[in-house]
Amino acid sequence: MNIEFNKNEDHLKQLIYQLEKKEEKTKLGGGEKKIAKQHEKGKLTARERISYLVDEGSEPLEIGLLAGNDMYAEVGGCPSGGVVTVIGMVQGRTCVIVANDATVKAGAWFPITAKKNMRAQEVAMENRLPIIYLVDSAGVFLPMQNEIFPDKEHFGRQFRNNAKMSAMGIVQIAAIMGSCVAGGAYLPIMSDEAMIVDKTGSIFLAGSYLVKAAIGESIDNEALGGATTHCEISGVTDNKFDNDEACLDYIKSIFDKIGDDEKAGFSRVEAVEPEKPEDILGTVPKDRTTPYDVKDVIKHLVDGGEYDEYKGLYGKTIVCAYARIDGWAVGIVANQRKVVKSKQGEMQMGGVIYSDSADKAARFIMNCNQRKIPLVFLQDVSGFMVGSKAEHGGIIKDGAKMVNAMANSTVPKFTIVMGNSYGAGNYAMCGKAYDPRLIYAWPTSQIAVMSGASAAKTLLQIKVATLKAQGKEITPEEEETLLKEITDKYNEELSPYYAASRLWVDGIIDPRETRRVISTGIDAANHAPVEKFNVGVIQT
Repeated sequence: MNIEFNKNEDHLKQLIYQLEKKEEKTKLGGGEKKIAKQHEKGKLTARERISYLVDEGSEPLEIGLLAGNDMYAEVGGCPSGGVVTVIGMVQGRTCVIVANDATVKAGAWFPITAKKNMRAQEVAMENRLPIIYLVDSAGVFLPMQNEIFPDKEHFGRQFRNNAKMSAMGIVQIAAIMGSCVAGGAYLPIMSDEAMIVDKTGSIFLAGSYLVKAAIGESIDNEALGGATTHCEISGVTDNKFDNDEACLDYIKSIFDKIGDDEKAGFSRVEAVEPEKPEDILGTVPKDRTTPYDVKDVIKHLVDGGEYDEYKGLYGKTIVCAYARIDGWAVGIVANQRKVVKSKQGEMQMGGVIYSDSADKAARFIMNCNQRKIPLVFLQDVSGFMVGSKAEHGGIIKDGAKMVNAMANSTVPKFTIVMGNSYGAGNYAMCGKAYDPRLIYAWPTSQIAVMSGASAAKTLLQIKVATLKAQGKEITPEEEETLLKEITDKYNEELSPYYAASRLWVDGIIDPRETRRVISTGIDAANHAPVEKFNVGVIQT
């Protein structure tokens, strides 16, 4: 155990501590007072409902915990996007749970809420998982209706997804546990079965105030759309319950009787702990320019620290390996961050994808599809190699081959952003645009088109040139100030928190949680049979 290892470990532990503090605050939603008001009404909070519903001893995987982080400050913020989404176990069945958080603006839908809700539906559709909606929402956040209402991926898309999932045979169960207003009323009623909690649950297209304004009718919300109305008069809801717990117990009874589905059949054996799993914290350098051997990360991540490397002597800036994670067979594609030397004598920079490594990765990805092995991408990538030698060697062609194989892959893909995730490297290593079933980041990650230093200098040159074109000269001191402003802004956008708040990643995790994330993801993916792999036209 050397000094550098200890420094790296201490640095990462500090980042993890900051992450945990931010997560603790976020999980309070609208705060202690709003939580107390929920309890006064006899209601559980969103997180309490999920905790009650999932199997005892199981550990749900949260998706999008930090969605909305530091966004919408002008209207008081929207912690966790005002909705809690998890992959969890209910009566032994893996499912997706979506629970509106009524402590955040009465559960109103912000733009990020819609994005997060549809991410949860996407997870259910890709993995053919049952989905449970725990509805408690005042509807669209009206001051931002233009950003959430009319476009393709806005509020209305969720109801389209309801219909599509139903046609796919995906079980959807809903519980109306608070307000359910306007267009949002279609979500539970387009589900297979809809429950409602008496006195606290209500559902209508227009509330009493709007009814009065629109048609002059005076009626209270309970008579208009309460549990008695919809279970005994309209037949809109299927059953009513006295409290949250009774309603959730009924959902458990539904899940206790759901038949099993066809499985993908991914290989799994009894899990073995990795080689010194705690040591994963010391493997990634504090200074992101310092080289390191990604194989050290892999051995602390995979079962028994054992893996079979593919083409280990060729294309060394990407490590490809067959291994097991929590018993599941996986194919790992990882960026090698140490400087390597090819057989031809070329020194290759770590974190850069060269023609030979892209070629190797493409072949490995195709092999994993042929063998029905899920893929895990470990990202710490600066991009593809540039310059005349790379261009003359066909780097674009080889990069296209890798992107093609990865994009058309039909086995599930899981992406962990450990460090850099820059430019086309993000794409080739299965960034968000390439449909990873799950994508999580370590606190050490950065996601952008290029590094902060490179981007800031480029942006400064553009700004200075623009000013000169306007006949303005700036002093070296002013230029230095301008560079700092640009660098600070760009570095903020590089942060994993910036990415997580916008759902570019599903969350930020302690590196020691990586195995659990991947294992949960493969377990979920195992519920969806794998389609036939067709790579299309490969550039040769």
